[in-house]
Amino acid sequence: MIDLEGIVSKTEGERTPGFKLLLTILVGAALAIPLFSVWLLVYDRQTQSEQATASITEGWGGPQAISGPVLVIPYRTTTADTVIENGQSVTRSREVTRELTLTPEVADVTTQVAPERRKRSIYEAVVYDAKFAGSARFAFPPDLARHGVSIENMDLTRAELRFGVSDPRGLGANPEVNSGGQRLRLQPGGGSGSGRGFFSWVDATQLTGRPIDVRYSFELRGNSALTFAPQGGDTKWTVKSAWPHPSFGGDFLPQERRIDSNGFHAVYRIGNLALGRSLVSTGDVGQGNASDRVGSMAPPHSVMPTSAARDVSVPQTASINLIQPVDLYSRVNRSTKYGFLFIGFTFLALLMFDVIGGVRVSAVEYLLMGAAIVLFFVLLLAFAEVIGFTPAYIVASAAIAALNTAYSAAVLKSWRRAYFIGGLLIALYAVLYILLSLEAFSLLIGSLLLFVALAGVMYGTRGVDWSKSRAVIE
Repeated sequence: MIDLEGIVSKTEGERTPGFKLLLTILVGAALAIPLFSVWLLVYDRQTQSEQATASITEGWGGPQAISGPVLVIPYRTTTADTVIENGQSVTRSREVTRELTLTPEVADVTTQVAPERRKRSIYEAVVYDAKFAGSARFAFPPDLARHGVSIENMDLTRAELRFGVSDPRGLGANPEVNSGGQRLRLQPGGGSGSGRGFFSWVDATQLTGRPIDVRYSFELRGNSALTFAPQGGDTKWTVKSAWPHPSFGGDFLPQERRIDSNGFHAVYRIGNLALGRSLVSTGDVGQGNASDRVGSMAPPHSVMPTSAARDVSVPQTASINLIQPVDLYSRVNRSTKYGFLFIGFTFLALLMFDVIGGVRVSAVEYLLMGAAIVLFFVLLLAFAEVIGFTPAYIVASAAIAALNTAYSAAVLKSWRRAYFIGGLLIALYAVLYILLSLEAFSLLIGSLLLFVALAGVMYGTRGVDWSKSRAVIE
Protein backbone atom coordinates (compact mmCIF):
# COMPACT_ATOMS: atom_id res chain seq x y z
CA MET A 1 0.00 0.00 0.00
CA ILE A 2 1.29 3.43 -0.99
CA ASP A 3 1.94 5.84 1.85
CA LEU A 4 0.58 9.07 0.32
CA GLU A 5 1.07 11.06 3.51
CA GLY A 6 4.74 10.10 3.62
CA ILE A 7 5.25 11.07 -0.02
CA VAL A 8 3.62 14.48 0.53
CA SER A 9 5.71 15.07 3.64
CA LYS A 10 8.87 14.09 1.83
CA THR A 11 8.01 16.35 -1.12
CA GLU A 12 7.30 19.28 1.17
CA GLY A 13 10.52 18.56 3.05
CA GLU A 14 12.49 18.80 -0.21
CA ARG A 15 11.25 22.28 -1.03
CA THR A 16 14.09 24.73 -1.44
CA PRO A 17 13.90 28.33 -0.22
CA GLY A 18 13.84 29.39 -3.89
CA PHE A 19 10.83 27.17 -4.55
CA LYS A 20 9.04 28.63 -1.52
CA LEU A 21 9.73 32.13 -2.82
CA LEU A 22 8.31 31.19 -6.21
CA LEU A 23 5.24 29.65 -4.56
CA THR A 24 4.71 32.82 -2.54
CA ILE A 25 4.92 34.94 -5.71
CA LEU A 26 2.39 32.71 -7.49
CA VAL A 27 -0.10 32.97 -4.62
CA GLY A 28 0.35 36.75 -4.55
CA ALA A 29 -0.23 36.91 -8.32
CA ALA A 30 -3.41 34.84 -7.91
CA LEU A 31 -4.70 37.44 -5.46
CA ALA A 32 -4.53 40.03 -8.25
CA ILE A 33 -7.89 38.72 -9.48
CA PRO A 34 -9.91 39.55 -6.33
CA LEU A 35 -7.93 42.78 -5.90
CA PHE A 36 -8.88 43.85 -9.43
CA SER A 37 -12.49 42.95 -8.61
CA VAL A 38 -12.33 45.38 -5.70
CA TRP A 39 -11.21 48.14 -8.10
CA LEU A 40 -14.22 47.38 -10.29
CA LEU A 41 -16.46 47.44 -7.23
CA VAL A 42 -15.18 50.91 -6.29
CA TYR A 43 -15.89 52.24 -9.79
CA ASP A 44 -19.34 50.67 -9.74
CA ARG A 45 -20.20 52.25 -6.39
CA GLN A 46 -18.83 55.59 -7.58
CA THR A 47 -21.06 55.41 -10.65
CA GLN A 48 -24.05 54.65 -8.45
CA SER A 49 -23.13 57.61 -6.26
CA GLU A 50 -22.99 59.93 -9.27
CA GLN A 51 -26.37 58.69 -10.46
CA ALA A 52 -27.83 59.18 -6.98
CA THR A 53 -26.36 62.70 -6.83
CA ALA A 54 -27.91 63.50 -10.22
CA SER A 55 -31.30 62.30 -8.98
CA ILE A 56 -30.98 64.41 -5.81
CA THR A 57 -30.28 67.57 -7.83
CA GLU A 58 -32.75 66.79 -10.62
CA GLY A 59 -35.10 69.71 -11.11
CA TRP A 60 -32.95 72.05 -9.02
CA GLY A 61 -30.43 73.07 -11.67
CA GLY A 62 -27.15 71.68 -12.91
CA PRO A 63 -23.64 73.13 -12.63
CA GLN A 64 -24.33 76.66 -13.84
CA ALA A 65 -22.43 78.77 -16.35
CA ILE A 66 -23.40 82.40 -16.97
CA SER A 67 -22.32 85.19 -19.30
CA GLY A 68 -23.38 88.66 -20.32
CA PRO A 69 -24.91 91.04 -20.64
CA VAL A 70 -24.10 91.88 -24.25
CA LEU A 71 -25.93 94.30 -26.53
CA VAL A 72 -26.78 92.90 -29.98
CA ILE A 73 -27.80 95.38 -32.69
CA PRO A 74 -29.00 94.37 -36.20
CA TYR A 75 -27.59 96.31 -39.15
CA ARG A 76 -27.83 96.31 -42.92
CA THR A 77 -24.88 95.66 -45.18
CA THR A 78 -24.23 94.75 -48.78
CA THR A 79 -22.68 91.46 -49.78
CA ALA A 80 -21.49 90.23 -53.17
CA ASP A 81 -22.39 86.76 -54.44
CA THR A 82 -20.73 85.14 -57.42
CA VAL A 83 -22.80 82.67 -59.45
CA ILE A 84 -22.32 80.84 -62.76
CA GLU A 85 -24.78 81.76 -65.52
CA ASN A 86 -24.46 80.46 -69.06
CA GLY A 87 -20.94 79.31 -68.28
CA GLN A 88 -19.83 82.74 -67.07
CA SER A 89 -19.20 84.13 -63.56
CA VAL A 90 -21.69 86.79 -62.59
CA THR A 91 -21.36 88.90 -59.43
CA ARG A 92 -24.48 90.31 -57.87
CA SER A 93 -24.86 92.53 -54.84
CA ARG A 94 -27.61 92.07 -52.31
CA GLU A 95 -28.56 93.61 -48.99
CA VAL A 96 -28.46 91.39 -45.91
CA THR A 97 -29.05 91.84 -42.20
CA ARG A 98 -26.26 91.02 -39.79
CA GLU A 99 -25.69 91.52 -36.08
CA LEU A 100 -23.21 93.69 -34.23
CA THR A 101 -22.40 92.49 -30.71
CA LEU A 102 -21.29 95.15 -28.26
CA THR A 103 -19.79 94.05 -24.94
CA PRO A 104 -19.76 96.47 -21.99
CA GLU A 105 -16.88 98.85 -21.41
CA VAL A 106 -17.18 98.23 -17.68
CA ALA A 107 -18.98 95.38 -15.91
CA ASP A 108 -19.30 94.83 -12.17
CA VAL A 109 -20.94 91.62 -10.89
CA THR A 110 -21.46 90.53 -7.29
CA THR A 111 -22.56 86.98 -6.47
CA GLN A 112 -23.70 85.67 -3.12
CA VAL A 113 -23.71 81.86 -3.09
CA ALA A 114 -25.77 80.10 -0.41
CA PRO A 115 -24.79 76.38 -0.34
CA GLU A 116 -26.91 73.54 1.02
CA ARG A 117 -26.22 69.84 1.58
CA ARG A 118 -28.94 67.45 0.46
CA LYS A 119 -29.00 63.75 1.32
CA ARG A 120 -30.79 60.69 0.07
CA SER A 121 -29.98 57.43 1.84
CA ILE A 122 -26.16 57.31 2.13
CA TYR A 123 -25.59 59.77 -0.73
CA GLU A 124 -25.07 63.51 -0.52
CA ALA A 125 -25.04 66.41 -2.99
CA VAL A 126 -24.21 70.09 -2.67
CA VAL A 127 -26.69 72.54 -4.18
CA TYR A 128 -26.70 76.31 -4.01
CA ASP A 129 -28.87 79.38 -4.50
CA ALA A 130 -26.82 82.21 -6.03
CA LYS A 131 -27.94 85.85 -6.02
CA PHE A 132 -26.47 88.02 -8.77
CA ALA A 133 -26.39 91.81 -8.78
CA GLY A 134 -24.51 93.65 -11.49
CA SER A 135 -24.09 96.73 -13.62
CA ALA A 136 -22.74 97.31 -17.14
CA ARG A 137 -22.03 100.33 -19.32
CA PHE A 138 -22.29 100.15 -23.11
CA ALA A 139 -20.86 102.70 -25.55
CA PHE A 140 -19.78 102.78 -29.18
CA PRO A 141 -15.98 102.72 -29.52
CA PRO A 142 -14.37 105.68 -31.32
CA ASP A 143 -13.04 103.35 -34.06
CA LEU A 144 -16.41 101.77 -34.88
CA ALA A 145 -15.91 102.51 -38.59
CA ARG A 146 -12.93 100.14 -38.65
CA HIS A 147 -15.35 97.24 -38.22
CA GLY A 148 -17.10 98.14 -41.47
CA VAL A 149 -20.33 99.18 -39.72
CA SER A 150 -21.88 102.64 -39.72
CA ILE A 151 -24.46 103.88 -37.24
CA GLU A 152 -26.75 104.93 -40.14
CA ASN A 153 -27.16 101.27 -41.16
CA MET A 154 -28.06 100.09 -37.65
CA ASP A 155 -31.60 99.44 -36.46
CA LEU A 156 -31.05 100.76 -32.93
CA THR A 157 -34.72 100.34 -31.98
CA ARG A 158 -34.45 96.54 -32.36
CA ALA A 159 -31.41 96.01 -30.12
CA GLU A 160 -31.39 93.02 -27.78
CA LEU A 161 -29.79 92.82 -24.33
CA ARG A 162 -28.80 89.17 -23.85
CA PHE A 163 -27.86 87.15 -20.75
CA GLY A 164 -26.51 83.62 -21.09
CA VAL A 165 -27.41 80.86 -18.61
CA SER A 166 -26.45 77.23 -19.21
CA ASP A 167 -29.43 75.74 -17.35
CA PRO A 168 -32.37 78.19 -17.28
CA ARG A 169 -34.38 75.78 -15.07
CA GLY A 170 -32.48 77.25 -12.14
CA LEU A 171 -33.57 80.84 -12.77
CA GLY A 172 -35.60 82.48 -10.02
CA ALA A 173 -39.10 83.80 -10.60
CA ASN A 174 -38.36 87.52 -10.83
CA PRO A 175 -35.15 88.52 -12.63
CA GLU A 176 -34.93 92.28 -12.91
CA VAL A 177 -33.11 94.36 -15.56
CA ASN A 178 -33.18 98.16 -15.63
CA SER A 179 -31.91 100.55 -18.28
CA GLY A 180 -32.08 104.33 -17.92
CA GLY A 181 -34.18 103.94 -14.78
CA GLN A 182 -36.81 101.83 -16.55
CA ARG A 183 -37.47 98.17 -15.90
CA LEU A 184 -37.21 96.06 -19.05
CA ARG A 185 -39.56 93.28 -20.00
CA LEU A 186 -37.63 89.99 -20.18
CA GLN A 187 -38.10 87.15 -22.65
CA PRO A 188 -36.84 83.55 -22.46
CA GLY A 189 -34.09 82.23 -24.71
CA GLY A 190 -31.27 83.88 -26.61
CA GLY A 191 -33.29 86.31 -28.71
CA SER A 192 -32.54 85.96 -32.41
CA GLY A 193 -29.51 83.89 -31.36
CA SER A 194 -29.59 80.22 -30.44
CA GLY A 195 -28.36 80.35 -26.87
CA ARG A 196 -29.95 79.71 -23.51
CA GLY A 197 -30.82 82.32 -20.94
CA PHE A 198 -33.01 85.40 -21.26
CA PHE A 199 -33.04 88.67 -23.16
CA SER A 200 -34.87 91.96 -23.52
CA TRP A 201 -35.54 94.31 -26.40
CA VAL A 202 -34.10 97.72 -25.74
CA ASP A 203 -34.05 101.03 -27.58
CA ALA A 204 -30.36 101.81 -28.14
CA THR A 205 -30.79 105.13 -29.94
CA GLN A 206 -29.22 106.98 -27.05
CA LEU A 207 -25.91 105.23 -27.81
CA THR A 208 -25.34 107.86 -30.50
CA GLY A 209 -24.93 110.48 -27.81
CA ARG A 210 -24.09 108.84 -24.52
CA PRO A 211 -23.49 105.40 -22.96
CA ILE A 212 -26.26 103.08 -21.82
CA ASP A 213 -26.13 101.99 -18.19
CA VAL A 214 -27.74 98.67 -17.27
CA ARG A 215 -28.41 97.27 -13.81
CA TYR A 216 -29.69 93.79 -13.16
CA SER A 217 -30.34 91.21 -10.46
CA PHE A 218 -31.53 87.63 -10.52
CA GLU A 219 -31.35 84.40 -8.55
CA LEU A 220 -29.97 81.17 -9.95
CA ARG A 221 -30.11 77.66 -8.51
CA GLY A 222 -27.45 75.11 -9.34
CA ASN A 223 -25.22 72.40 -7.92
CA SER A 224 -21.53 71.64 -7.48
CA ALA A 225 -20.03 74.42 -9.60
CA LEU A 226 -20.53 77.97 -10.84
CA THR A 227 -18.80 79.29 -13.97
CA PHE A 228 -18.65 82.86 -15.28
CA ALA A 229 -17.65 83.93 -18.81
CA PRO A 230 -16.39 87.55 -18.68
CA GLN A 231 -16.90 89.61 -21.84
CA GLY A 232 -16.41 93.27 -20.92
CA GLY A 233 -13.54 95.67 -21.39
CA ASP A 234 -13.02 95.68 -17.63
CA THR A 235 -14.92 93.02 -15.69
CA LYS A 236 -14.98 92.72 -11.92
CA TRP A 237 -16.59 89.63 -10.39
CA THR A 238 -16.94 89.39 -6.63
CA VAL A 239 -18.08 86.09 -5.13
CA LYS A 240 -18.98 85.41 -1.49
CA SER A 241 -20.14 82.16 0.06
CA ALA A 242 -20.36 80.29 3.35
CA TRP A 243 -18.86 77.17 1.72
CA PRO A 244 -15.41 76.56 3.28
CA HIS A 245 -14.03 74.23 0.57
CA PRO A 246 -13.95 76.03 -2.81
CA SER A 247 -11.79 74.99 -5.73
CA PHE A 248 -10.90 77.74 -8.22
CA GLY A 249 -10.40 76.71 -11.84
CA GLY A 250 -11.04 77.69 -15.42
CA ASP A 251 -8.91 80.10 -17.44
CA PHE A 252 -8.69 82.82 -14.76
CA LEU A 253 -7.94 82.74 -11.04
CA PRO A 254 -9.04 85.40 -8.53
CA GLN A 255 -6.71 88.31 -7.83
CA GLU A 256 -7.92 88.35 -4.25
CA ARG A 257 -9.27 85.50 -2.19
CA ARG A 258 -9.84 84.61 1.42
CA ILE A 259 -10.82 81.13 2.65
CA ASP A 260 -11.58 80.17 6.24
CA SER A 261 -14.04 78.08 8.24
CA ASN A 262 -16.74 80.70 7.66
CA GLY A 263 -16.55 80.49 3.87
CA PHE A 264 -14.68 82.25 1.09
CA HIS A 265 -14.46 85.63 -0.61
CA ALA A 266 -12.95 85.99 -4.09
CA VAL A 267 -12.47 88.94 -6.45
CA TYR A 268 -11.71 88.60 -10.18
CA ARG A 269 -10.51 91.45 -12.43
CA ILE A 270 -10.44 90.54 -16.13
CA GLY A 271 -9.96 92.80 -19.16
CA ASN A 272 -10.70 92.25 -22.83
CA LEU A 273 -6.97 92.27 -23.61
CA ALA A 274 -6.60 89.19 -21.40
CA LEU A 275 -9.58 87.68 -23.21
CA GLY A 276 -7.99 88.45 -26.58
CA ARG A 277 -11.31 89.79 -27.81
CA SER A 278 -12.51 93.13 -29.14
CA LEU A 279 -15.44 94.96 -27.56
CA VAL A 280 -17.16 94.85 -30.96
CA SER A 281 -17.82 91.80 -33.13
CA THR A 282 -20.05 91.09 -36.11
CA GLY A 283 -21.76 88.00 -37.42
CA ASP A 284 -24.76 86.64 -39.26
CA VAL A 285 -28.17 86.65 -37.61
CA GLY A 286 -28.57 83.50 -35.50
CA GLN A 287 -24.86 82.69 -35.73
CA GLY A 288 -24.50 83.31 -32.02
CA ASN A 289 -21.86 84.98 -29.91
CA ALA A 290 -20.02 84.24 -26.71
CA SER A 291 -23.20 84.78 -24.68
CA ASP A 292 -25.17 82.40 -26.89
CA ARG A 293 -22.51 79.70 -26.54
CA VAL A 294 -22.49 79.75 -22.76
CA GLY A 295 -24.37 76.46 -22.64
CA SER A 296 -21.57 74.71 -24.51
CA MET A 297 -18.85 75.64 -22.03
CA ALA A 298 -16.59 72.84 -20.86
CA PRO A 299 -17.48 71.57 -17.37
CA PRO A 300 -15.38 73.11 -14.58
CA HIS A 301 -13.59 69.82 -13.87
CA SER A 302 -12.55 69.18 -17.46
CA VAL A 303 -9.07 69.83 -18.77
CA MET A 304 -8.99 73.08 -20.69
CA PRO A 305 -6.90 73.25 -23.86
CA THR A 306 -3.73 75.28 -24.00
CA SER A 307 -3.86 78.80 -25.39
CA ALA A 308 -2.14 77.61 -28.55
CA ALA A 309 -4.79 74.96 -29.20
CA ARG A 310 -7.82 76.79 -27.81
CA ASP A 311 -11.02 76.83 -29.83
CA VAL A 312 -11.83 80.53 -30.11
CA SER A 313 -15.55 79.71 -30.23
CA VAL A 314 -15.41 78.46 -26.63
CA PRO A 315 -15.68 81.30 -24.08
CA GLN A 316 -12.88 81.73 -21.57
CA THR A 317 -14.14 81.28 -18.04
CA ALA A 318 -13.56 81.59 -14.33
CA SER A 319 -15.07 78.72 -12.36
CA ILE A 320 -15.62 77.81 -8.72
CA ASN A 321 -16.31 74.25 -7.56
CA LEU A 322 -18.04 73.67 -4.24
CA ILE A 323 -16.09 70.48 -3.62
CA GLN A 324 -16.64 67.97 -0.84
CA PRO A 325 -13.69 68.01 1.60
CA VAL A 326 -13.25 64.23 1.24
CA ASP A 327 -13.98 62.27 -1.91
CA LEU A 328 -14.18 58.83 -0.33
CA TYR A 329 -14.33 56.91 -3.63
CA SER A 330 -11.11 58.43 -4.95
CA ARG A 331 -9.37 57.72 -1.62
CA VAL A 332 -10.59 54.11 -1.51
CA ASN A 333 -9.53 53.69 -5.12
CA ARG A 334 -6.07 55.06 -4.32
CA SER A 335 -5.78 52.79 -1.28
CA THR A 336 -6.52 49.67 -3.35
CA LYS A 337 -3.55 50.54 -5.56
CA TYR A 338 -1.37 49.82 -2.53
CA GLY A 339 -2.98 46.38 -2.08
CA PHE A 340 0.03 44.54 -3.50
CA LEU A 341 2.24 46.42 -1.05
CA PHE A 342 0.22 44.99 1.88
CA ILE A 343 0.18 41.48 0.42
CA GLY A 344 3.87 41.63 -0.41
CA PHE A 345 5.00 42.75 3.04
CA THR A 346 2.79 40.21 4.85
CA PHE A 347 3.92 37.36 2.61
CA LEU A 348 7.51 38.50 3.03
CA ALA A 349 7.24 38.23 6.81
CA LEU A 350 5.70 34.76 6.56
CA LEU A 351 8.41 33.70 4.12
CA MET A 352 11.13 34.85 6.50
CA PHE A 353 9.59 32.79 9.33
CA ASP A 354 9.44 29.84 6.92
CA VAL A 355 12.95 30.10 5.45
CA ILE A 356 14.87 31.39 8.46
CA GLY A 357 12.69 30.51 11.46
CA GLY A 358 11.92 26.98 10.38
CA VAL A 359 8.13 27.35 10.66
CA ARG A 360 6.37 25.74 7.74
CA VAL A 361 3.73 27.92 6.00
CA SER A 362 1.60 26.26 3.32
CA ALA A 363 0.22 27.85 0.16
CA VAL A 364 -3.32 27.71 1.57
CA GLU A 365 -2.28 29.71 4.61
CA TYR A 366 -0.68 32.35 2.37
CA LEU A 367 -3.88 32.46 0.34
CA LEU A 368 -6.19 32.87 3.36
CA MET A 369 -4.15 35.68 4.88
CA GLY A 370 -3.94 37.39 1.49
CA ALA A 371 -7.72 37.08 1.07
CA ALA A 372 -8.16 38.80 4.46
CA ILE A 373 -6.00 41.70 3.25
CA VAL A 374 -8.12 42.04 0.08
CA LEU A 375 -11.24 41.97 2.26
CA PHE A 376 -9.90 45.07 4.07
CA PHE A 377 -10.57 47.21 1.00
CA VAL A 378 -14.12 45.88 0.65
CA LEU A 379 -14.82 46.66 4.32
CA LEU A 380 -13.25 50.10 3.89
CA LEU A 381 -15.56 50.91 0.97
CA ALA A 382 -18.68 49.54 2.68
CA PHE A 383 -18.13 51.38 5.98
CA ALA A 384 -16.88 54.60 4.32
CA GLU A 385 -20.21 55.08 2.53
CA VAL A 386 -21.97 55.01 5.90
CA ILE A 387 -19.68 56.50 8.55
CA GLY A 388 -17.05 58.36 6.52
CA PHE A 389 -13.55 57.48 5.35
CA THR A 390 -11.46 57.94 8.50
CA PRO A 391 -13.73 56.02 10.93
CA ALA A 392 -14.16 53.30 8.30
CA TYR A 393 -10.40 53.05 7.87
CA ILE A 394 -9.93 52.55 11.61
CA VAL A 395 -12.67 49.90 11.84
CA ALA A 396 -11.55 47.93 8.76
CA SER A 397 -7.83 48.01 9.58
CA ALA A 398 -8.43 46.97 13.21
CA ALA A 399 -10.68 44.07 12.14
CA ILE A 400 -8.27 42.69 9.52
CA ALA A 401 -5.18 43.19 11.69
CA ALA A 402 -6.87 41.29 14.56
CA LEU A 403 -8.05 38.51 12.22
CA ASN A 404 -4.64 37.95 10.63
CA THR A 405 -2.86 38.17 13.97
CA ALA A 406 -5.06 35.46 15.48
CA TYR A 407 -4.73 33.24 12.42
CA SER A 408 -0.96 33.67 12.17
CA ALA A 409 -0.65 32.62 15.82
CA ALA A 410 -2.00 29.21 14.80
CA VAL A 411 0.04 29.08 11.59
CA LEU A 412 3.32 30.17 13.15
CA LYS A 413 2.58 28.29 16.41
CA SER A 414 3.60 31.29 18.47
CA TRP A 415 1.77 34.39 19.71
CA ARG A 416 5.09 36.18 19.79
CA ARG A 417 5.49 35.70 16.05
CA ALA A 418 1.83 36.52 15.52
CA TYR A 419 2.28 39.85 17.33
CA PHE A 420 5.05 40.64 14.87
CA ILE A 421 2.64 40.05 11.96
CA GLY A 422 -0.04 42.16 13.69
CA GLY A 423 2.43 44.96 14.38
CA LEU A 424 3.57 44.85 10.76
CA LEU A 425 0.00 45.18 9.51
CA ILE A 426 -0.78 48.04 11.89
CA ALA A 427 2.37 49.84 10.75
CA LEU A 428 1.41 49.30 7.10
CA TYR A 429 -2.09 50.64 7.66
CA ALA A 430 -0.66 53.70 9.42
CA VAL A 431 1.81 54.32 6.57
CA LEU A 432 -0.95 53.89 3.98
CA TYR A 433 -3.11 56.47 5.72
CA ILE A 434 -0.19 58.89 5.66
CA LEU A 435 0.32 58.17 1.95
CA LEU A 436 -3.34 58.93 1.27
CA SER A 437 -3.14 62.18 3.25
CA LEU A 438 0.16 63.38 1.75
CA GLU A 439 -0.50 62.79 -1.93
CA ALA A 440 2.42 64.95 -3.04
CA PHE A 441 4.94 62.82 -1.09
CA SER A 442 3.33 59.39 -1.58
CA LEU A 443 5.89 58.25 -4.15
CA LEU A 444 8.80 59.36 -1.97
CA ILE A 445 7.48 57.67 1.17
CA GLY A 446 6.51 54.50 -0.71
CA SER A 447 9.92 54.17 -2.39
CA LEU A 448 11.73 54.68 0.93
CA LEU A 449 9.54 52.04 2.53
CA LEU A 450 10.36 49.56 -0.21
CA PHE A 451 14.06 50.37 0.10
CA VAL A 452 14.00 49.65 3.84
CA ALA A 453 12.09 46.40 3.30
CA LEU A 454 14.47 45.23 0.57
CA ALA A 455 17.50 46.07 2.70
CA GLY A 456 16.03 44.11 5.64
CA VAL A 457 15.34 41.06 3.47
CA MET A 458 18.81 41.15 1.94
CA TYR A 459 20.38 41.36 5.39
CA GLY A 460 18.19 38.62 6.89
CA THR A 461 18.73 36.18 4.01
CA ARG A 462 22.41 36.88 3.40
CA GLY A 463 23.34 33.36 4.59
CA VAL A 464 20.47 31.43 2.96
CA ASP A 465 21.25 28.88 0.25
CA TRP A 466 18.17 29.31 -1.95
CA SER A 467 18.82 26.08 -3.89
CA LYS A 468 19.36 23.81 -0.85
CA SER A 469 16.40 21.94 0.63
CA ARG A 470 15.86 21.49 4.35
CA ALA A 471 14.84 18.15 5.84
CA VAL A 472 11.61 17.99 7.69
CA ILE A 473 12.06 17.72 11.43
CA GLU A 474 9.49 15.38 12.87
